[in-house]
Amino acid sequence: MAIEAAITPLPVWRVDFPYRKAGRRAPDRAPVLVASVVEDAAALARAAEVESGRLVLGGRSMGGRICSMAVAEGLAAAGLVLVAYPLHPPGRPERLRVAHLGALRVPCLFVSGTADPFATPAELEAATAAIPGRVTHVWIDGGRHELKGADEEVARVVATWVRGL
Repeated sequence: MAIEAAITPLPVWRVDFPYRKAGRRAPDRAPVLVASVVEDAAALARAAEVESGRLVLGGRSMGGRICSMAVAEGLAAAGLVLVAYPLHPPGRPERLRVAHLGALRVPCLFVSGTADPFATPAELEAATAAIPGRVTHVWIDGGRHELKGADEEVARVVATWVRGL
């Protein structure tokens, strides 16, 4: 089934972090990445002629984590879409990336594979219990971190969730 036939498209703005724009492989430190999310969200809100608090922000892996950190630090948003959230480095479940989760008061969608080495379903559900906002988990059966072959399913899940806000 083609997504376009079933769902009216939503406007989406894809952005790259500064290190990617500069052609570097290594990411900048979190404060630089968070600042770029804040800047890009403001630019999108201006371009779309809406308040930034009406935007749904998010991304895949580190991109989603950084968006969640920006919202936890006060960036207004209508919700967060976090695909393949990297809860911890593979094989290092003691190195959780959760300090900011308790400050998320917006609805959050987590789309993850059941075989993701960055977070098992049980680990992610336990960690996201700290989020005061509404949390929705969608699991891609057998999916690893890259969610290979699941693009259409992920797009459908995200579009349906965003429309329900």
